[in-house]
Amino acid sequence: MKLDPAQRHILTLLQKDSTLSTQALADKVGMSPTPCWRRVREMEEAGVIRGYVALVDRHKVGLGTCVWVRVKLKQHSADVLDRFERVVKACEQVVECYELLGETDCLLKLYLPNLEALSVFMHEFLLKIPEIDVTHTAVALREIKNETALPL
Repeated sequence: MKLDPAQRHILTLLQKDSTLSTQALADKVGMSPTPCWRRVREMEEAGVIRGYVALVDRHKVGLGTCVWVRVKLKQHSADVLDRFERVVKACEQVVECYELLGETDCLLKLYLPNLEALSVFMHEFLLKIPEIDVTHTAVALREIKNETALPL
């Protein structure tokens, strides 16, 4: 979907505050409420806007440890990757997973309470996946930037 300047402005505003009423959004964009509502609805129907969520402060809910795990699989077949993906998608600790080019096959991002929880995750879950050959783990010392809004 090709976005016009008004749609980009609407998306920028909604990424910052998705609770804006149609009237407030229209006022900020400089259009009347009905055309503004129609543009939002078009973007929802096209899948540009996938949904509306509450952004939770992970530290305040006890998930202060951010971890990345690089995974190298034993084989590079569709079957191996499919089995690995099914297992990872079902794991609630994994908040993001990417298939990569290069020496690492996949990159997992986790939010955990502490390093003990990481040890449990590694020994009770990740290292029990038979498709995994090698893992490399990095733990964030501190968060410098974490944005959810896309640069439009």
